[in-house]
Amino acid sequence: MVSHRVGEHRNCTWPWQEKDNLPRAWSSGTLRTVSDSSHNTPLQRSRGAISNPANRFESLAYENDADGTDDFEPSPVRTEFYRDATQSVLTRNDSPDVPFDVSLNPYRGCEHGCVYCFARPTHEFLGFSSGLDFESRIVVKENAPELLRKELAKRSYRPEPIALSPNTDCYQPIERKLKLTRRCLEVFAECRNPVGIVTKNALVTRDLDLFCDLARYDAVNVFISLTTLDPELRRILEPRTSPPVARLRAIRELSEAGIPTGALVAPIIPAINDHEIPKLIAAATEAGATSAGYVLLRLPHSVAPMFEEWLGEHFPDRKEKVLNQVRSMRCGELYESEYAKRMTGKGIHAEKIARLFEIAVRKAKLNGRRNELCTAHFRRPPENQMELFD
Repeated sequence: MVSHRVGEHRNCTWPWQEKDNLPRAWSSGTLRTVSDSSHNTPLQRSRGAISNPANRFESLAYENDADGTDDFEPSPVRTEFYRDATQSVLTRNDSPDVPFDVSLNPYRGCEHGCVYCFARPTHEFLGFSSGLDFESRIVVKENAPELLRKELAKRSYRPEPIALSPNTDCYQPIERKLKLTRRCLEVFAECRNPVGIVTKNALVTRDLDLFCDLARYDAVNVFISLTTLDPELRRILEPRTSPPVARLRAIRELSEAGIPTGALVAPIIPAINDHEIPKLIAAATEAGATSAGYVLLRLPHSVAPMFEEWLGEHFPDRKEKVLNQVRSMRCGELYESEYAKRMTGKGIHAEKIARLFEIAVRKAKLNGRRNELCTAHFRRPPENQMELFD
């Protein structure tokens, strides 16, 4: 039985106003839906989540009747886009195990559909489900570039590195049309404010010109997230991300252009992709990566049962082995929120993974550290356009 959320989402408005840069499918006067025709299989097959679990913050939900009277053929899951009506753009973080203090997310929800994504539960704060809703109901901060410029222009702003979309990928498919990430990067380049990016999408190379501008002032680093070299595993695990070969090509293009580029092996899933660590590091190094890091699988809140469901569908013979090994690294649970170990786990198996990664990095002669970003060249933009004529 599949639970479905009932209720409205929060802090969003609709429908979209007509604009030249929006997809043609949004030209009607009602809530816009975009059908992705880039896949030959039904849309459900190009999704990571199998179901749409009830929102933990909603009091009303329903389930299909066990007698089968509510059974019906599901309609294709279409992607819907909503405007984010909030007027803030920068988010502060005080987690000691996260390598940034400030972040910016032009999109909430992610079309990439990675079933393991730790950010899925954040969609519940909007009144959506963390399941299929997370990857098919995308909230867009259309004015993010303008809000960013306004923040950087404030006299109270002190330059510091900003992480671009640490929650949901800033190069997810809709970015190709909306270009919000590119427009934000234009602001960063204008102000020479340092920015860090992690992505699973080769679209990142589109903005090579802006990265080059930022790199002149040591104001950018890019990490390409590598999960597997197996195209089939990538297809079912993170269905709308770029294939492994395209990500390695992106590392090469960025590195050859002089952009500090690293590889993030994430997430490491025991009995699924942990054996690939040496090959992933070797491939990234050969492509030009100069640093590397890793993150262990994280399964907060509703992500745990969703991942269990995914394992039962795709790896039923390995399901219990995977879950037991995760528990062995999380003090008997599927998730542990303790800052010190939530990224790398603890216990014998976690130590084996850390050792395997360390040996692979040493063999590849990577420093394992990201490039230090510099704020010394920051230029504050004028607070209003009239200042340009002063």
